[in-house]
Amino acid sequence: MAKTPSGNTSGRGQRELRVRVKTAKGRKLSSTLWLERQLNDPYVQRAKKEGYRGRAAFKILELDDKFRFLVPGARVVDLGCAPGGWCQVAVRRVNALGEKSGKKVGKVLGVDLQEVEPIAGAEVHQLDFLEDGADNKVKAWLGGPADVVMSDMAAAASGHKGTDHLRIIALCEAAAEFAFDVLEEGGTFVAKVLAGGAENELQAILKRAFTKVANVKPPASRADSSEKFVVATGFRGRRAEDAPSAATPA
Repeated sequence: MAKTPSGNTSGRGQRELRVRVKTAKGRKLSSTLWLERQLNDPYVQRAKKEGYRGRAAFKILELDDKFRFLVPGARVVDLGCAPGGWCQVAVRRVNALGEKSGKKVGKVLGVDLQEVEPIAGAEVHQLDFLEDGADNKVKAWLGGPADVVMSDMAAAASGHKGTDHLRIIALCEAAAEFAFDVLEEGGTFVAKVLAGGAENELQAILKRAFTKVANVKPPASRADSSEKFVVATGFRGRRAEDAPSAATPA
């Protein structure tokens, strides 16, 4: 059961109360600590208040505030879109519902291995983006190439930090290769990675294919997490990744 400590809750000297969770029978300490962190996380609270499906929505919001790639009229692909928070943000920002009068209307396409609850303004498909022909399916659903490919995917955790790092880098490289097949020239690729020393090849691939590559840890990313996000802008074209690098250093 969750409870809050007693204390002054009004007037000057008011302080925010922290929810503490008692350890329940049968619940591991790690589960108790996770629940306590969730209950006290301001991003979790904001997500509920603003109607987002998870706190991760604020990561893409903050990245877009900095780099401005989710513009009205943009066609967006969200790889591994479950539970749908990134799609929700994209729908609002690219004007997929046509709610902003006088602004171009964009399109948001989410794909995931698992079935995802429908998202207002987005088209969601159950699809393995690694399967043959997935890129052609996505372009057909979009009605053309994408302006943005984004991914908050993470490989299943093994419990071994080094192994998990290698897995997510491999997943990010696969997502980048997919982006090369579906992006319009000038497009943007955004993906989550884990810091750990194996990112050099991924960085080299992206710097050959895009005019600028930045590595960012948005405020919504927990301080104790090793995750960061790569934002690659100015896609040069499908074969550009084979050309000598001329990218702006991150």
